Amino acid sequence: MEESEAESKLGTAFTLKGSMVMPLEHFSFGGFGCAFEGTMNSRLESSVCSKIVQLLGQNEVDYRQKQVVIVSQDSFYRVLTSEQKSKALKGQFNFDHPDAFDNELIVKTLKEITEGKTVQIPVYDFVSHSRKEETVTVYPADVVLFEGILAFYSQEVRDLFRMKLFVDTDADTRLSRRVLRDISERGRDLEQILSQYITFVKPAFEEFCLPTKKYADVIIPRGADNEVAINLIVQHIQDILNGGLSKRQSNGYLNGYTPPRQRQPSESSSRPH
Repeated sequence: MEESEAESKLGTAFTLKGSMVMPLEHFSFGGFGCAFEGTMNSRLESSVCSKIVQLLGQNEVDYRQKQVVIVSQDSFYRVLTSEQKSKALKGQFNFDHPDAFDNELIVKTLKEITEGKTVQIPVYDFVSHSRKEETVTVYPADVVLFEGILAFYSQEVRDLFRMKLFVDTDADTRLSRRVLRDISERGRDLEQILSQYITFVKPAFEEFCLPTKKYADVIIPRGADNEVAINLIVQHIQDILNGGLSKRQSNGYLNGYTPPRQRQPSESSSRPH
């Protein structure tokens, strides 16, 4: 992810629609993470989302026929004013603050996708800090993976997901990837990169990103290096695509699963004598 400077995890969200779910029910398999993972670094094929799409065999599928697509929160940075852009070019604008994103457009776009509509995704230029004139067309898909550092920060966005993943990566790994990315892809010098990290990235991660970890249904340590976790997610999505998770019980659980009986408040927790 780009400017999404609160570097630490990967953001991802999945939305299922169609005949595989009950009418008016959209199964959303949401995932989240913070920068340094995912599309923010095209040289590092370590994105959890990219790995999932690859293992599902979707890379070779025509873009109009894809069952699984990725949408990045980084595509939805707000259009900056002249003053904000001037600060951004000097490395003095906080791209990790929740206000840096156009949440209204995010909600509108995700809702349209779940309704089976073709949408236009903005393209953000991370060198000039502006939206490009062209957009990316995303056609209706069965599963949408939404990734972003603050994917779970806004309740309105968060509520669109039924399952949320928090992809956890080592801090040293995040910083090293950031340095390599910003130097090679964005023409920035080391001094500016480290200054941004200390001034914006680390504080924003601790204030805005890390607290959203509590909303996660699943936490994945080591990111895309965690092959066991990735394979389990891939199998889960494959089951969805195959119609294996087509019915949701009235209690909200899938495939006949019933959780263990919860202890009632009146039940004693002491052992019998």
